[in-house]
Amino acid sequence: MKITVQSIGLTPHEPLESHIEKKVSKLETFYDKIQDCKVFLKVENNADRNNKTTEIILVVPGEDIVVKKTSATFEESLDLCVDTAKKLLIKKKELA
Repeated sequence: MKITVQSIGLTPHEPLESHIEKKVSKLETFYDKIQDCKVFLKVENNADRNNKTTEIILVVPGEDIVVKKTSATFEESLDLCVDTAKKLLIKKKELA
């Protein structure tokens, strides 16, 4: 699986990039047909503390899986995205 990280309006630091790689690569254990993974990081322009948005797009046969979460840190929103994607991948595998 190829992992692409795009950040809008910021430059991700090395610990964040390795956290993304580690978390997202675990998704392959739940569904082995993931072809591509795109991770988008964005800081929302609002006064709220929960303004770090992470969006994961998993390219799989059939329909792509898109998960988007916003929280106080990128790590936290990434973890929420991965948890949701994991549930969706397990459901997709059961239906296949």
